[in-house]
Amino acid sequence: MFYWLMNLNCAVVFVGIAYIQQSVAKNLGFLIPFTSVLITLITVHMVQNRLIYRPKKGGSLMGTFGVFINALKMCCIRYRHISGDVSSWLDRAKENHGGWYSEAHVENVKRLVRLFPLFAFQILYRTCIFQVPSAYFIQTMHSNLKLSGLLLPIAAMNVTGIIPLLLLAPFLEYVGSCLLSMHRRPLSPLVQIVIGHLFAALSVVVAGISEMHRRRFVLVEQSLSGKVLLVSSMPCFQLAPQYVLLGMAEALVTPACSLVTFRLSPASVRGISMHFMTLFNGVGCFVGAVIIQMVYLISGGDWFPNDLNAGHLDRFFFLVASFMLLNLLGLWRVSDRYRDLNREDDDQCIKGGFLADKLMEHEKSLKFYDSVLECSSTYFPVESIL
Repeated sequence: MFYWLMNLNCAVVFVGIAYIQQSVAKNLGFLIPFTSVLITLITVHMVQNRLIYRPKKGGSLMGTFGVFINALKMCCIRYRHISGDVSSWLDRAKENHGGWYSEAHVENVKRLVRLFPLFAFQILYRTCIFQVPSAYFIQTMHSNLKLSGLLLPIAAMNVTGIIPLLLLAPFLEYVGSCLLSMHRRPLSPLVQIVIGHLFAALSVVVAGISEMHRRRFVLVEQSLSGKVLLVSSMPCFQLAPQYVLLGMAEALVTPACSLVTFRLSPASVRGISMHFMTLFNGVGCFVGAVIIQMVYLISGGDWFPNDLNAGHLDRFFFLVASFMLLNLLGLWRVSDRYRDLNREDDDQCIKGGFLADKLMEHEKSLKFYDSVLECSSTYFPVESIL
């Protein structure tokens, strides 16, 4: 519901505010979002006492980074005569290997690290999503935006990618509920992520084919924000399939990736794992900008041209699609570790240390031996033995 409402808001913004900014008044298009954010901040300040969430102790970001730093320090010092061999380099941060942190704390961080490959494979996927405000935007801008004499805003094409998301998300929820009521397993989140990555790759391929088709149309003049451009006479709605495929990919990948992250993260570091997922998504946007800049410099402005009528943007799309297919193969190789989501939350208490764990073990041992002595005295009375 969170992603559904967020995209519903985006659909309103791309149609309403984009039209106001392009056709009515440019400054008014900035004033409306500013006023909305200001009202939101005032509302959040008024109800801030109801929004405070206190996570479990020990799950701080500084504590998580502390495990990494302490493990690296112990690896550099190489206290092997104290700590011995370990299965993972993070184990050197444990107290029983000479580190500073309890075993439970380190184990929770290790479960967080297991999610990093999944986050890393989202980087190129976010690069494909990043094409909407960059390459897709330029491609739409150089197409015919007129519909029955009305000049559509460029961002209106984004709505064609949001509508499949608004329709597909409730449909998947309904199908999953029906399958559960019939005692059948619904489509797993990992399969949804793989299918979504495939749709993203197909979207970029379709964008390349559409660009080759767009250049075959006759050039016409089109006025955008007071500037006259020579654009293709191809209607912009012929670019809708690439937006639809990308919207279907987003409907499958983002909620499923959030679910996998939530289910496989210990409760104490669950918020931190969601922050890391967001961080990797942001890295994907920066990687997309770097790829565009490198392609522009290496190709001399031919594969990502300033003027689409004199360049070959389709080659850039096919390059991104090839990267995405390799990324999909890598995701499929590491997918086995994220299949089991039905495990119980075995988040461990990280308050105690190594000494407390050892004392608990000795206490259990004493209780065990007391019970053995009581049983032996029951079957063999001491008086008879004497």
